[in-house]
Amino acid sequence: MPILNRAAEMQEEIAGWRRELHTMPELNFDLFKTSAFVADKLKSFGCDEVVTGIAKTGVVGLIRGNLGAGATIGLRADMDALPITEASGVPHASKHPGAMHACGHDGHTAMLLGAAKYLAETRNFAGTVAVIFQPAEEGGGGGNVMVREGMMERFEIDKVFGMHNMPGLGIGEFAMRPGPIMAATAEFTITVKGKGGHAAMPHRNIDPIVAASQIVMAFQTIVSRSADPIESLVVSVTKFHAGDAYNIIPAQAQIAGTVRTLKNEVAGIARERIHEICAGIAAATGTEVIIDYDANYPVTFNHADETAFAGDVAASVAGEAKVQRAVAPTMGGEDFSYMLQARPGAFVFLGNGNTATLHNPGYDFNDEAIPHGVSYWVKVAETALAA
Repeated sequence: MPILNRAAEMQEEIAGWRRELHTMPELNFDLFKTSAFVADKLKSFGCDEVVTGIAKTGVVGLIRGNLGAGATIGLRADMDALPITEASGVPHASKHPGAMHACGHDGHTAMLLGAAKYLAETRNFAGTVAVIFQPAEEGGGGGNVMVREGMMERFEIDKVFGMHNMPGLGIGEFAMRPGPIMAATAEFTITVKGKGGHAAMPHRNIDPIVAASQIVMAFQTIVSRSADPIESLVVSVTKFHAGDAYNIIPAQAQIAGTVRTLKNEVAGIARERIHEICAGIAAATGTEVIIDYDANYPVTFNHADETAFAGDVAASVAGEAKVQRAVAPTMGGEDFSYMLQARPGAFVFLGNGNTATLHNPGYDFNDEAIPHGVSYWVKVAETALAA
């Protein structure tokens, strides 16, 4: 089956929703306008139930098929934006300074709304489709909160599917893989406390900048010397703050960064080595080193059967030649991982064409992808819930 005629007909309408959402980006869990927009649309489509307030601003719409009883399939889109000042220059640019949809969640939300409208009109399936609109994917763990609040049990969801746009992948193309497709993530903040004083008399001080610099350089050996070179691991220091004057050695320095892995055991190695390196350099330099280590999103792990199913659905929409079934994993993180821990399912990538990269101030979701994404969602529901 190529893209649905109805999805192509709806493209401009859905793009209009997407551009409206793009003008009003909201962050984390505080998605009050976005959530209301989504809930109003779902009600206007005639969804059987529209439930709001899950994970503060999450929304779930239930659409029951006309072909009898059956399972419940969850289809998930994320809604939140990023704290970035937009520089895309598009007419529908953000009207909220310091916030923008730089990851395409406006597109994800609009495509799932389009699929919900189609499914509510046709209901050509047995069982129930739960369309899940999630807050706080960008670091807030909204997917985890929805799961912990009992969403899967409350709506009796049997399987769950997610989708994310991918710049660089052609319009109408899909990519996926069984097993790990996105990385587990962790964040660390390390405070190095020394003894401040005059920069002309360093022997009377304990320099936290020298100690912190040694920590930064030693961290480079975690990937190169502590982990199996066959395994995937990233340890990046992304912040270094210390001092305010040319002639003063400060009393403390602070560094921060991220750890990304595709296996829990490798994540454990990295965490252990961070603590060991900090303890050793603290002893060697006479500083006090305080570590705040936050292991957040787990590995996004696709279930084998559901990934094969997702690939078959994508091929029915796009043709087998436009489906990558064994795409290389990415070291980005994704809190759909929590939903995949709770239920079997699959996370796939949808081509966004030759656009700016994700999290870039010049990024804008490509509306040409809309019919392909809507068709995929509809086909997942109708195939999984065939009578």
